[in-house]
Amino acid sequence: MAAYIIADVQVTDFAGFQAYQDQVGATLTPYAGKFVVRGGRTEVLEGGYEPHRLVMLEFPSYGQAKLWYESPGYAALIPHRQRTSRASIILMEGTA
Repeated sequence: MAAYIIADVQVTDFAGFQAYQDQVGATLTPYAGKFVVRGGRTEVLEGGYEPHRLVMLEFPSYGQAKLWYESPGYAALIPHRQRTSRASIILMEGTA
């Protein structure tokens, strides 16, 4: 069953964030992860939620998503992301 990592990212240093953005895609490949959404226009239709930059990743399973997030390749990028942005990140299993 597919799983998704959803991140709401508020970039605070656009130039610095670009280096993270340029490298993160290569870390997905060994875990069969892919970008479903990577930024783009948003519109709140209900409620008070105010998204920033939304990103959605898809993996073949919950386990693969966790392996990617905890992988040495991605772990090396996390401090850079945290220096250049603030983010809320969730992992969810797709059950549709």
